Amino acid sequence: MADFQVEDLEYQRPDDKPLLARLYRPSGSGPFPAVLEVHGGAWTGGDRLNNVDIAKALAAAGVLVASIDFRMPPAATYPTAVADVNFGVRWLKANAVRLGSRPDLVGGLGTSSGGHLLLLSTLKPHDPRYAALQLPIGHDARLPWIVACWPVADPLARYHAVKARGNDRLVNAHHQFWPSEDAMAEGNPQRILERGEAVELPPALVLQGTNDDNLTPDMADNFVAAYRQRGGTATLEKFEGQPHTFVSRDPTSAASLRALDLIKAFVHKQAGAR
Repeated sequence: MADFQVEDLEYQRPDDKPLLARLYRPSGSGPFPAVLEVHGGAWTGGDRLNNVDIAKALAAAGVLVASIDFRMPPAATYPTAVADVNFGVRWLKANAVRLGSRPDLVGGLGTSSGGHLLLLSTLKPHDPRYAALQLPIGHDARLPWIVACWPVADPLARYHAVKARGNDRLVNAHHQFWPSEDAMAEGNPQRILERGEAVELPPALVLQGTNDDNLTPDMADNFVAAYRQRGGTATLEKFEGQPHTFVSRDPTSAASLRALDLIKAFVHKQAGAR
């Protein structure tokens, strides 16, 4: 198990307001696999510290992690956060060598709504709205692999589900982030795949608990099926009885430890193929 150091860096300054990335840097010379980590919080809450347990487990296993903050309501709505994620990928690639990695070793990990943001940027890295923020060094936001943990892969289906359940907190979060239901259908990884839009399809690992009341029961299955149907390679790992965000709720449980082991193995396998 490797040692690592933790530090915060400003990775961009939109509207003269700093956005920070928390870096978890393994000790040694590398080059290490690297992961841009995107937190959840229903697009409206949370920060770069949401997934500390995931980041620390990866860093201890010799993976460089950059956990980023991004703009949220009320200051910014869709698609601004996707643009911040897209920029974050390019920023990490541009700084990879300095940080002990390489641009081709940079992958992505997102949880919940952060999984949704990561999926959008990954599927459509050249979308002019998502790639709108300029970075002097010319890397693009394509990723060689991704990990999506309990992702909101179909935000419109989730919106209808939480409305039916009377979950006012999540309904209100949708209203804050999304301009309309049409936008939920447009910025929708599931429907992007089903519509046959041009997409990038890197190898993907999808993790999903079976007792997740924040999503529809079939959301992960439907997304992985559509991903495979389009020619992508996607592995779906399910966790019996586990709720939404189960790793951060109880990082030492057997299910969480299994999830962390699967993520570490996947990242190292993909990085080893580069």
